[in-house]
Amino acid sequence: MSTEIFVISGFLGAGKTTLIQKLLKESFRHEKVALIENDFGDISVDAALLKSGGIEVKEMNSGCICCSLSGDFIKALRELLDLFHPDKIVIEPSGVGKLSDIMKACSDPRILPLAKVKAKITIVDVKRCKMYLDNFGEFFEDQIQNADAVLLSRAEEFPAQVNAACEIIRGLNPHAVIFSKPWGQINVDEILHPHRNNRVRIEQHVHTHDCNCGCHGAHSYAEHEHSHDDDHNCSCGHHHAAADVFDTVTIRTNRLFSIEDLQERLSNMERSATGTILRAKGIVRGPSEYMNLQYLPGDIKVTKCATKGNMLCIIGRNLNRQELCILFSGEC
Repeated sequence: MSTEIFVISGFLGAGKTTLIQKLLKESFRHEKVALIENDFGDISVDAALLKSGGIEVKEMNSGCICCSLSGDFIKALRELLDLFHPDKIVIEPSGVGKLSDIMKACSDPRILPLAKVKAKITIVDVKRCKMYLDNFGEFFEDQIQNADAVLLSRAEEFPAQVNAACEIIRGLNPHAVIFSKPWGQINVDEILHPHRNNRVRIEQHVHTHDCNCGCHGAHSYAEHEHSHDDDHNCSCGHHHAAADVFDTVTIRTNRLFSIEDLQERLSNMERSATGTILRAKGIVRGPSEYMNLQYLPGDIKVTKCATKGNMLCIIGRNLNRQELCILFSGEC
């Protein structure tokens, strides 16, 4: 039997690692699972968090699978298949990666005899959906257009924005099943096999965030007519690699931070740092334990963490590397 591949896509900070942890806990507990983790930077914070759960993780750093690392990705995938013979492989592309390019790599003749993509799942943050579409359409659209299923995140926090997000997704991909229920209420098997069950049955879930079309909970838009003439790519019409559009700053620091100190530094970064910061994440040392920081514009979270680390990764546009290193007293 060939290995099953599941691709978990989503723009920066959408919730990919959280979903993978849910899949590993609820569906893949008794399976032999390998994870290919691709971070847009020299370090992978997500890989460090997932490794602590005993999962075989292959890291692909310093770029995106979809651009300069495509050959290395195919090689890494083949090595995992040959050495570990996993039942399942989960691929978590960079948040600025293109799902279409992942699919091209997985269709390589060196991979097809041994493994097959079973599901392409994209997570969409309802709060930032419109902003990402307007500013990073080339990358954001590709992740939605090539998905079998789209899972909404932060729908409980921002219920008023669920309808608008569903409309955007429906316009980009009328065939994807859209899950808008709270994640705790979603059967993982539905996400992994969105088209296995009869769609009419899937749509019967009762949910408080009803779309105007009358669907509930999990939505399939194959029967809707749609048009999407807007081209959100840049005016030159070229296909861009993530490295052409986004900057990444990797920081290593041995400094000890209190939660309050770290939150203040992140707030200062948000207020005054050069350029546009889209995402920051890291694991750093606290006075008695390690801390996991997660930053999105307007959203700072610092929590205690069992995983050890001394690293931060910041992604954005027109960033000042030296300025950020000084802010966190680290080395770039």
